[in-house]
Amino acid sequence: MITRDGTATLLDLRGAIPAFIHISDGKLHDVNMLDILPVEAGAFYVMDRAYVDFERLYAMHQAGAFFVTRAKARMDARRVYSAPTERATGVICDQRIMLNGFYSAKHYPEHLRRIRFKDPASGKTLVFLTNNTAVPALTIAALYKSRWQVELFFEWIEQHLRIKRFLGTSENAVKTQIWCAVATYVLIAIVKKELHLETSLYTCLQILAMSAFEKTEVSRTLQPDRSPQESPDSDNQLILFDF
Repeated sequence: MITRDGTATLLDLRGAIPAFIHISDGKLHDVNMLDILPVEAGAFYVMDRAYVDFERLYAMHQAGAFFVTRAKARMDARRVYSAPTERATGVICDQRIMLNGFYSAKHYPEHLRRIRFKDPASGKTLVFLTNNTAVPALTIAALYKSRWQVELFFEWIEQHLRIKRFLGTSENAVKTQIWCAVATYVLIAIVKKELHLETSLYTCLQILAMSAFEKTEVSRTLQPDRSPQESPDSDNQLILFDF
């Protein structure tokens, strides 16, 4: 989950499709999005440090969901237990901790899992927090890394769907343009997944834009190497007017 310019997005990483989007005026703090986020038991919610609020995270924990986030630099906590790790994998420590702060301990009275991981690619050391104690530490690190897909989603929207400039300045105009862009992305992503296409989303968008007024089926348009099928009309141009 990520918030950018007042738009909070929860991306389903199984298909790179938004599962939840909330558009605000930009003044709403990121962490408040957790109050309106639909929580599904058994699901993993991956978020950055802006969403670290132990009362809200504990509510998510009680709902049966799992979260993965990064610890803040000055988090006050004590180690309860350390699990054995293989430092060669990048996992420096895998611990169970309890919060020490009066309010934080009151808001999250159970154990948390803290994983310190050194990214072999960048050399940076990251500290993860999660309430899941079953999956391996490397899986937690991989889940957090997959959060980058949300950044890519925003970049794709901005680059390819002309959302850098708005056609109107009213709240209705801005929201309408954002929702149209998101709906376009979702439709193309669904088509790409359903047809098992290896073509990029941008290529699919370009092909569909060029053939918007043709009668050719979408599957044939995006898969031109398929054997041609007979059509009742020889002309693929859409007839707009009857003479």
